Amino acid sequence: MKCANEFEKKYFDMGYNVILGIDEAGRGPLAGPLVVAGVCFPKGYTHEEIYDSKKISEKKRELLYDVILEESIYHKILIIDEEVIDKLNIYQATKKAMMDIANDCEMADVVLSDAMPFEIEGKIVEPLVKGDQKSVNIAAASILAKVTRDRIMCEFDKQYPEYGFAKHKGYPTKQHLEALKQYGVLEIHRKSFGPVAQMRQLSFDFDE
Repeated sequence: MKCANEFEKKYFDMGYNVILGIDEAGRGPLAGPLVVAGVCFPKGYTHEEIYDSKKISEKKRELLYDVILEESIYHKILIIDEEVIDKLNIYQATKKAMMDIANDCEMADVVLSDAMPFEIEGKIVEPLVKGDQKSVNIAAASILAKVTRDRIMCEFDKQYPEYGFAKHKGYPTKQHLEALKQYGVLEIHRKSFGPVAQMRQLSFDFDE
C-alpha cells in the first residue's frame, strides 16, 4: 500500500515548497492520552510503505517510525492528557493540538489535516477525509501518533495490569468495560466519556 500523493503534487505544482501533514491517534478510547503529530518531508518525497497506520502491522509501524524521524525535515508530537480532553472535549482538544503544530511549523506553506477543518493565518489548510490514505505526510503523522500512543498504553499496562491496556489500548472493548466495572475508574480515564461517567455516577450513588 502506498499513498497517492496527489494532494502534495497539487500544491507543489502550484509553487508551494513545504507541506505539513497532521493526524491524531486516540480520539475514541476511554483511557489514556490523545496524541497528535505533524510531519513534513522534502519536496517530492515518496515511500512505498508509509500508509494509514491502522492498515499496517505493529511491527511495520515501529520500523517506519524510525524512518520518518530520520527522513522528515520537520516532525512534532504532542501528548494531550485526559484532564485537557475532559476540559475542552475531544474534538476541541484535537483541533487545538493540530493548530498548535501548524503554528509551530513555520516552514510549511500548506497544511493537510486528516479531516479536521481549521484556519491558520498565512497558511493554506485543507482537511482531507481519510487523509492518512491520500497523503504521505498525513500517513507519516498517523504512524508517529499511533506508535507513540501505543507505547504509552503499554507502559500503563505495566502499572495497571488488570485492565489489559496493552491489548485494547484504552478503547471500550468488552474486556475494558468489565475491568472498569470490577476495578473502578483510574486517574488516566477520561471522566467525561459516557461509560466512565456512568461508572463514576454509580460509585457516587453507592457511596451515598
